[in-house]
Amino acid sequence: MRHALALAADGIGRVEPNPPVGAVLVDENLHLLGEGFHESYGGPHAEVNAIRNAGEAARGATLFVTLEPCAHHGKTPPCTQAVIQTGIARVVVAMRDPSPHTDGQGIAELEAAGIPVEVGLLEDEARALTAPFVKRITSGRPWVHLKWAMTLDGRIASRTGHSQWISNDASRRVVHALRGRMDAILIGANTARLDDPLLTARPASLRKPVRVVVDSHATLSLESQLVRTVDQAPLLVACTATAPNENVERLQAAGVDVLSVPSSKDGRIDLDALLCELGNREMMNILIEGGGELAGALFDADAVDELHVFIATKLVGGRDAVSPLGGVGLETIPELAQLQHPTIDILDGDIYVHGRL
Repeated sequence: MRHALALAADGIGRVEPNPPVGAVLVDENLHLLGEGFHESYGGPHAEVNAIRNAGEAARGATLFVTLEPCAHHGKTPPCTQAVIQTGIARVVVAMRDPSPHTDGQGIAELEAAGIPVEVGLLEDEARALTAPFVKRITSGRPWVHLKWAMTLDGRIASRTGHSQWISNDASRRVVHALRGRMDAILIGANTARLDDPLLTARPASLRKPVRVVVDSHATLSLESQLVRTVDQAPLLVACTATAPNENVERLQAAGVDVLSVPSSKDGRIDLDALLCELGNREMMNILIEGGGELAGALFDADAVDELHVFIATKLVGGRDAVSPLGGVGLETIPELAQLQHPTIDILDGDIYVHGRL
């Protein structure tokens, strides 16, 4: 099962909005007969790839699979039928699929065909692997990654707003790889105005994330890099109903997708409503890249799932320099660390801290 989980991880960034899944076929002595993983969205599922890899040896084998086999017709036929028709003798499943069209139906179908099914082996590891998928299926919202680069004294920009470049080339390569497996990259209107970012993954990856600007009044400049490259990567501006019609119309005329989102009590964009809309668009992983107020608002709303923090050994100083998390913040210092099993890597002198909240 650990091998199946490792195989499944190779599908991350290639299979969304489907979950990453791995499968292994073994004989009664646990000798490997075949293996496979879900390699691309719309392509064969892990069980089918493992069966094909094993060939005739799959008959009478035990299947270890990280997620319950599907029992419905989607972009591919049901995996349960492939398992039954192949003559697999036993199935071991790490976790049930919470999707409404599966959720135990695959297990029931296999058992009805006389195939014993064991559920729960390494379930915690499987749930960690599929957490973004499970969140979108159960809550309708995408998994929220929050990224920032800061100086050693905790600043993401100087008192003048200058922020390029805090992190080094090695850190930026990691960020581009991270962008390349996202469905969307979000920034606030102020960051778009001050930094004029491009927000693309370089080099280009299999996924082309939607660039999203959270901009209540649709003020994004037509001369920005984002608008001028709208034919190269999709761009969405999320605004409220109070955005002037002329602002909305000029962006739409330039090819920008403008989305009107309900406003919160303070007149700003209701971020939960925006997350729900992105989830409705089958976005599973989104990356928040700035600025401090947007990041702080999401942190205050307990909407952040995973952190990517790059710390440069630089100092900028200044009481008016910008910190990574604005918003209201917590009243007291947490007693326990909020990152679960964080990893810390050194990237040519920068420090990369990564973990889930």
